[in-house]
Amino acid sequence: MAPTELNNRTLKARYVFPVRGEPIADGVVTIADGHIVRVGKADGQSSLVDLGNVAILPGFVNVHTHLDLGELDQPLGTPGNGMADWIRGVIDFRRRAGGSPLAAVERGLRECTAHGVTTLGDIVQPGCAWPPTATGTPDVTRFLELIAPTAERVPPVLELARAHLEHAAASHGGRVGLSPHAPYTVHPDLLAAAISLSAARRIPLAFHLAESPDEMQLFESAGGPLRELLDELNGWDPRLVRPGTRSLDYLRKLCGAHRALVIHGNYLDEEEIALLGRHAARMAVVYCPRTHARFGHRRYPLEAFLAAGATVAVGTDSRASSPDLSVLAEIRSVARQYPQIGRDVVLELGTLRGAKALGLDADRGSLEPGKRADMAAIRLPSGDAADPYALWLDTDEPAWSVGEV
Repeated sequence: MAPTELNNRTLKARYVFPVRGEPIADGVVTIADGHIVRVGKADGQSSLVDLGNVAILPGFVNVHTHLDLGELDQPLGTPGNGMADWIRGVIDFRRRAGGSPLAAVERGLRECTAHGVTTLGDIVQPGCAWPPTATGTPDVTRFLELIAPTAERVPPVLELARAHLEHAAASHGGRVGLSPHAPYTVHPDLLAAAISLSAARRIPLAFHLAESPDEMQLFESAGGPLRELLDELNGWDPRLVRPGTRSLDYLRKLCGAHRALVIHGNYLDEEEIALLGRHAARMAVVYCPRTHARFGHRRYPLEAFLAAGATVAVGTDSRASSPDLSVLAEIRSVARQYPQIGRDVVLELGTLRGAKALGLDADRGSLEPGKRADMAAIRLPSGDAADPYALWLDTDEPAWSVGEV
């Protein structure tokens, strides 16, 4: 069924999972003009499109990925790699790949669609062409990656940032954001300017923070593997990271952005988690479960984030650290690792909370009247289960976009 054919239809499934509300057995979703007008139980209406033994869910939201690395068929390096060594691998791959990563981006968009992802936050490289928007592809917020570890590199990178925003405004090119990369690649002047641009233009900002032990060592002593990498690349500036720096220092600055995504946050402490809880309306932390596992990081403080009231969403990161771009696979990983967390919350991590992280929860992330008809489906086993969530969380069946039925 093509996406345009979904208009003015009522779709029926064995279960509908609206997110805000209990699962609905023999549920229906009625669609008109691309939006949901009713969610409920089948009541005998005759013009149903019965999808059969499937679950209908909101389209998945992948808050963080790097589609330009989509040509990779397997992650770089080996499990347990240190961050500095892994970055060397990424740099080497990009040098060898050369040219425009347009083909990789197109492949990534197709893969996301095939996995039922309808909304996406992508980190884009300067100068990367963006494919024309196609019907049925995810709705993307494009975060321009900004890297300038030394003061002299800041002005040209800021020009790229402004051009990115102006081009989007002039061409109506969709939603955009900025991604000053990380504490060890972003000079303080660049971070301050990016935060100011975020506030002035009312755009989201994504910042990798507290990602690895290498980063924590750099904070503590201004030394270690990341310092060695920066020296190799002529990228060290004494103002970049001073000994005794904390992630809290960056979080306090990020509070000045219009909206901030803290990417990873693997090593945030109790005080830092509490700050994210206090600012949950405009700040979110993005957990990438399978990337986290590949690097062998300590147990993710997911329970602490949730207890603090922080907005937590999931992302796939890139194919340089994850086997694919399936948000469903990510939340299934969460369900296995954190069985004490409610299955309804696990679903929210890949849908409504992701939409909130991007500032888009008013019109997506759950199946409710008035919201966009962004939907995913998962084939269910024939047997029953006491917990309807188990029918799709505890299986390996893939998801797909309902528009691709």
